[in-house]
This record gives sequence, structure tokens and C-alpha cells, in this order.
Amino acid sequence: MANGGPVEHGYPHLETVRAAVTALYKRLSYDTIQTFATSVAPVDVAFCDTDDLHLGTQRVARELVRHYRLPDARMIVGFREMEHAAHIELAAGPEYFVELNDRFRTHRRDIGAALAHEIMHVYLHRLDLSFPGTRDNEILTDTATTYLGAGWLLLDAFREDAVTSQKLGYLTPEEFGYVLAKRALLFGEDPSTWFTSAQAYEAYARGLAQARRDEQQPPLTAAGWAGRRRYARDRRHAQDRVPADGSGTAYAFTPDGRGPLRVSFPCPTCHQRIRVPVRGRVRARCALCRTVLECDT
Repeated sequence: MANGGPVEHGYPHLETVRAAVTALYKRLSYDTIQTFATSVAPVDVAFCDTDDLHLGTQRVARELVRHYRLPDARMIVGFREMEHAAHIELAAGPEYFVELNDRFRTHRRDIGAALAHEIMHVYLHRLDLSFPGTRDNEILTDTATTYLGAGWLLLDAFREDAVTSQKLGYLTPEEFGYVLAKRALLFGEDPSTWFTSAQAYEAYARGLAQARRDEQQPPLTAAGWAGRRRYARDRRHAQDRVPADGSGTAYAFTPDGRGPLRVSFPCPTCHQRIRVPVRGRVRARCALCRTVLECDT
């Protein structure tokens, strides 16, 4: 939790975020992810200063448990002084003990954001899905929280001005915006109407632009002129077996024995790599997320 300190910006964890999205599709399947098409509604996690602290916290926790489809999980929430925003003990269940930073006693509108992240730890624990190392595992948790419909709360908790700042989670604001935009493009949502933080809205707009760039990379037909020109040059070098500088490109050419040259590239939805023959216009279907892609190989 950044509380008054500097907030990191940009996309320093982008590759781990993309790997987390792929891992979700592999572990949950396309059909399960589709059951999360509706995000947590603002009215269901609203918390005003006149609400009873403990009763309100339990209400929000129950709503997030319901959203994550953990009906046999019970959250017992308390408050104490600590460095981080929150902590949860991942026991066998069904009871889980969540501790929130004392700061949330007076910043109640962000309690939902803290709980969304901690309860996602329970969800991933039950799935037996994790990344090695604390940092990458927390990035996985933030990504899963956002992609499955509750992470807009974490982004909305980001506020920054000339003298103060607050940010929850391990992703940067722009990375939260990127994952939220990926979800919005998948389900046709417009989460921008839910933000109470102007800084969160700006970060979402930047993340949306980054997400759209994923859909405009060659060999996709939506690629821009410069990308298509570089792709054509790299394809020519690959056909002539001339070593090419592949730095900065997501696609890679590979020979297929005595068959046609093939190109592999990441699916713009789930980032699983797709491999198709190099033969002009091709329609490819990602086997993992079922996205149909128009390509010009």
C-alpha cells in the first residue's frame, strides 16, 4: 500500500500480467471465465461513514465471497496496525481470518478494494494456482481480481495529487487499467462510469490504449502500416533464411520441416501463443479463449 509515498507508473510487470491472464484461462477454462461476465456492482460494495464498521465490513466481505462463488467460505475480519493494506491466513477453511490496516477505519470506501484482493487469495488457493515468488504471486492475485470482475475497486482506490497519494495492490495504476480494459473488451463493459477517482479514470484510459495496441500487432489485419511493413520485411528474411533481428516484435517465424513457413504470435485476448502457416489471409481461432482472429500472414 502506497500511503503518501511515491506511486510507480507505467508497465514494469506487463509480461507477468499477461502470463497471469494465460494461467487463468488454462486453470479455469473459457466456460468458467464466462461466468464472471458481470462485475461487482458499486451499490453492492458501497460503504459510507455512517455504516457500522464491523457490520458493513462483513456485508462487503459476504458480497465478494458470493461474487467469487465461494459459498462455503466465511471471512472473519478485524483491524490492526500493520505496514501492508491487509493480510489473510490461508488455512483449510471454511473460516478465513482477514486483518485490515487500521487506516481503513477512517477510509471505509476502500475496504471493498482491500477485501477483493485478500478474498481472491482464497479463491486462487482453492484452485491451487500460484506463481513462484511473493512478487509474482501478488501480481497474479491483482490480475485475477481485476479480470474476474472485482479489481476496478483496487484501481478506484488510487488517488494522487501534489502532496498526497494512495494506491492499493502490486500493479501500477496503468497495469490495473490494462487488465480492466482487457476484461471490458471481452465482455463489452464500460467500467469508467464506476470510478470516483479522477486519477483512476486517467489510468484506465491509458491502460485501454495499451490493450488496444495488443489487437493491432502483426500478423493481425488490424495492424498499422509501420507494423505491416516490418512484418513483410521479416517474413521475406525468414523465407530467404536470412537471420532477422526479432527484437521488439511479438511474432516469430519458424520452419515446419518441408512444409510452409509458420508464424507464431500471442493471442491478444489470453496471450497464449498461436501458430499458423504463412500463406496470406488466414482466420485463426485460439484454442484457449476461443477468440477468432483475422490475420494476414
